[in-house]
Amino acid sequence: MLKIDDLRVNYGGIEAVKGITFEVPERKIVTLIGANGAGKSTTLRSIAGLVKPASGRIHLQAEDLTGLSPDKIVSKGITLVPEGRHVFPDLTVLENLKIGAYLRTDSLDHDLEWVYSLFPRLKERSWQAAGTLSGGEQQMLAVGRALMSRPKLMMMDEPSLGLAPLVVKDIFSIIKKINQQGVTILLIEQNANMALHIADLAYVLETGRITLSGTGKELLSNEAVKKAYLG
Repeated sequence: MLKIDDLRVNYGGIEAVKGITFEVPERKIVTLIGANGAGKSTTLRSIAGLVKPASGRIHLQAEDLTGLSPDKIVSKGITLVPEGRHVFPDLTVLENLKIGAYLRTDSLDHDLEWVYSLFPRLKERSWQAAGTLSGGEQQMLAVGRALMSRPKLMMMDEPSLGLAPLVVKDIFSIIKKINQQGVTILLIEQNANMALHIADLAYVLETGRITLSGTGKELLSNEAVKKAYLG
C-alpha cells in the first residue's frame, strides 16, 4: 500500500533519515522501533507532508505523494496521530472530532457512531472540553479525530507515551480493532514489546537507517532486539 524509496530527510545541516526503503502492506500493522533520535518521527512527519524530504519517493498505492501539502496527503487517505496528542483543549470532544473531518462534505453521523463505538467514554463526554479529559481519554480523542477523515492508512506516533499500563493495554487493543476493520496502521512506539506483539511487520531504525526487518514475532525473538529494546 505505502512504499518508501530511498527517503532522506534533513533537519538544518543534519541528515535525520539516511536513505531508508520500506513497505507497508495493505490492512497490516507495521511498526518502526528504535531509540530516541533514530529518525522515526521524522519519517512519519515526512510521509504526512509536514517535513519535505531532501530526496527519495513516497508512494501510496502507486501514486506519488512526495512533496504534497499535508491537507493533500490527508485527502489521499493518510492521517497522523501525533506524539503528545495535540487536542484542541478549549473545544469540546465533538468539535475536536469534527475537525478531523474538515475536508469532508458528506454526513459524519456514521463515522461519529463508529468512533463512539470504539471509545464509549468519548460519547459520554462529547460536550466536555477536551482539555479536561485524562491523558488516556485525550489519546482516544486524538485517534478518533484521525479516524474521522476515513483514512486508508493511519500513522501513530508514540500512542502509549505517558499513559498508565492499563490504559496502554486498552489503546493497543483498540489499534488492533481498527486494523481489523480495514485501516492499515504504521506505528512508532517506545514500548517495543507491545508494538512487536501486535505488528505483522517491523523495522528497526538506528541513526536514520533501517538495520533490521522481519515479522513482529521474528524481531521479538531476535537476540539483538531483545538486548537493545526489550530489556
